[in-house]
Amino acid sequence: MTTLKEVATAAKVSSTTASRVLNNDHTLSVSDETRSRVLKAAKALNYTPVRARKGETGDANLTPRIGIMFAQTVEEELADPFFSSIRHGIENACIERGILTNRMFRLKSMRREEVLHDLDGLIVVGRISAETIQTVSNHLDNIIFVNHLADENTYDSVISDFERATESALEHLIQLGYQRIGYIGGREREHFINGNQVIEDKRQTTFEKILEKKGMFCSSDVHIGEFAMAQGYELMEKAIKQGNLPEAFFIASDSMAIGAMRALQKANRKVPEDVAIVSFNDVDVAEFTSTPLTTVKIYTEQMGQLAVNLLMDRINGRKIPLKVTVPTKLVIRDSCGLTMKRMASGA
Repeated sequence: MTTLKEVATAAKVSSTTASRVLNNDHTLSVSDETRSRVLKAAKALNYTPVRARKGETGDANLTPRIGIMFAQTVEEELADPFFSSIRHGIENACIERGILTNRMFRLKSMRREEVLHDLDGLIVVGRISAETIQTVSNHLDNIIFVNHLADENTYDSVISDFERATESALEHLIQLGYQRIGYIGGREREHFINGNQVIEDKRQTTFEKILEKKGMFCSSDVHIGEFAMAQGYELMEKAIKQGNLPEAFFIASDSMAIGAMRALQKANRKVPEDVAIVSFNDVDVAEFTSTPLTTVKIYTEQMGQLAVNLLMDRINGRKIPLKVTVPTKLVIRDSCGLTMKRMASGA
């Protein structure tokens, strides 16, 4: 059986350097050429980390080593609490289970030839292609996708039903009597090691399908940018300048909705008197905006916790892939205009 020293000798580095490269130690300062040599030597010699070999003997005292892979950069995660809430759920579940060896990776920070080693399982947060994950994880068996349905015949996944969530938001607005409803959203992307591609966003396609069926769809009332507060502001500003503003908007994230409300405020338009809003996610700040947001609650922290539970099941021997769809809930506050309409009707 190949040893770490043999890998180091083949790569012409010290055993310490080889170990740190194979453990993906980002604090290690080595050239890309050296890093590549170590990874290629390990693969050529079919090196199995000591920890993995111990696992084969059934040592119950070993704590599973879990990796967490993010599609988002640190900046993107900070700009959208949706993903940081999933991460908190994962971290809390690991702490509760006594798993203190979780390691975090960000796809956009990885080198093209970099491969993850010495992991028992991997939780993927965001829309990263299954092929990319297989490549960077060195074909790891135990992989869970959160907020992305990869190959459901192969991988576990924890998702929310965006279609049903969008239906509930639109049903609420239509029941309140709004005849013209606009949409503000971002572009969903599937990520690869060397780029990304735009994919279907179920919120937008469901919005369009429902309104088309009811004869209420107007393509000029659909505004698409990126999932960011500033983009919500800019897209609502564009809609205002376009003129003939819809009575209501469904907005695909709370962050974008907060930006959109700021643009309406700047244009002296009141929410919900002039424009009603229903958004998506129910982040903590949604309840405390200038007009509290009616929004679809996505149970992001619970999604992270479920991912850890599923991964532990896989590590402990389950082979059948599972798809867990977490329900959503429409949280009604002031921005949709329900309270205002009730007061006007004397109800």
